Amino acid sequence: MARILIIEDSPTDTKVFTTMLEKNGHAVIATGNAEDGLEIARREKPDLVLMDVILPGMNGFQATRALSKDPDTSGIPVIIVSTKGMETDRVWGLRQGAKDYIVKPPSEKDLVGRIGALLGQA
Repeated sequence: MARILIIEDSPTDTKVFTTMLEKNGHAVIATGNAEDGLEIARREKPDLVLMDVILPGMNGFQATRALSKDPDTSGIPVIIVSTKGMETDRVWGLRQGAKDYIVKPPSEKDLVGRIGALLGQA
């Protein structure tokens, strides 16, 4: 079981991801904006972060970069989960420090599988 932080401003997407993850044995912490997400990541040290891109205030690319550059959070893998499905978005997200990039809506099998692979649970 992993502790996963979801940074997502859509209550619907947050609920869907939370249900998928909890069904597969993970504990979930969720917040609707990047600024709170960065603070929660520093304080709670989750095993993994699921990051939306389009967020109020700081966007997910900026937040991913902040997490990957902060010594306190740089070891936490980030998976960007976004409706932005262009290859340039995926490449940019990975350049910011994300370990994976998934286009919404992900299948439960794909999401859980990628999380497991990143956390060595595959």
